[in-house]
Amino acid sequence: MGKEQVSELIKAGVHFGHLTRKWNPNMSPYIYMERNGIHIINLYKTVAKLEEASNALKKIASSGRKILFVATKKQAKDIVSESSKKINMPYITERWPGGMLTNFVTIRKAVKKMSSIDRMKQDGTFNSLSKKEKLQIGRLREKLEKNLGSISNMTRLPGAIFIVDILREKIAVKEAQKLNIPIFAMVDTNSDPRGIDYVIPANDDASKSISKILEHVGSAIQEGLEERNSVKDKEETQDKETETVAEEAPVEEETVVEETPVEEAVAEEAPAEEKETKKKSKKAKK
Repeated sequence: MGKEQVSELIKAGVHFGHLTRKWNPNMSPYIYMERNGIHIINLYKTVAKLEEASNALKKIASSGRKILFVATKKQAKDIVSESSKKINMPYITERWPGGMLTNFVTIRKAVKKMSSIDRMKQDGTFNSLSKKEKLQIGRLREKLEKNLGSISNMTRLPGAIFIVDILREKIAVKEAQKLNIPIFAMVDTNSDPRGIDYVIPANDDASKSISKILEHVGSAIQEGLEERNSVKDKEETQDKETETVAEEAPVEEETVVEETPVEEAVAEEAPAEEKETKKKSKKAKK
C-alpha cells in the first residue's frame, strides 16, 4: 500500500469529510486539514487502518466465522448487498431488527418460521388453506424475506460486524459492544470513533467511497476463505491416506493368525511322542 492506493482513494472521494461545524473532536487525529469549510481526512492514516482491518477480517474469515455487514442508508444498500453476496456473508440493508444480536434466539425463530412456510408450499398444505389465510401467510413471508432473508444462513452470532455510518447504525453498535463482538466501521468526521475496535476513517456518504473500501475488505475476506478451503483439502487428503494405511494393516495381521494353528499342531504332536516313549520303556522293564 503506497502512493498508488492513496491516489485511488482520492479519485473515489474517500478524503472528503463533513462540514467543520458538524465535526466530532474525537476524530481530530484522522483529520489532515480544513478546506472551504469541509474537513479533509488524512488518507495515509486511512490506508494504514484499512490494512489493519483487512488483516483482522482475513483471520476471522479463515477461522470459519461469519462477518455481518450492516448498511441501511440509501446509497450504501445495493453496494453492501452485492459485495456480501460475492463472498457469501450475511448482511442487513433494511431496517435493523431490534435485538438482532442480543436476542438472537428470537430472530432465529422468525427465520425458521420463514422456512416452515416454504415447506408448506412444497408439501401442498398451503393450497388447502382458505384464500384469506393464504394472503396473510404470503404477506408474512414477504415481510420476513425483506428483513431477515439475507441472514437466513447465519445459524450463530457473527465473528465480527462491519458497519457503514455508525451514527445511523447506533443500535447495532450498542448490541455488538454488549456482546463483545469486534466492530469494523467506516467512520466519518462527524462520528465518534471511541468504542469501535477497527476504525477506517473515510467518507461514508459517497457511493464511490463505500464501494472502494468494501472492494478492498471483500478481497481480504475472500483470501481468508480460500486459505480455509485449502487447509480443508489438505486435511481430507491426509485422512484418505491414513484410511488406506489402516485398510492395508489388517492383511498382515491375518497372515500372522493363519500361522498360529501350525504351531499349535506341532505343540500337540510333542506330547503324543512323549507318551509313546513312556509305553516302550514300561514294556522293556516287564
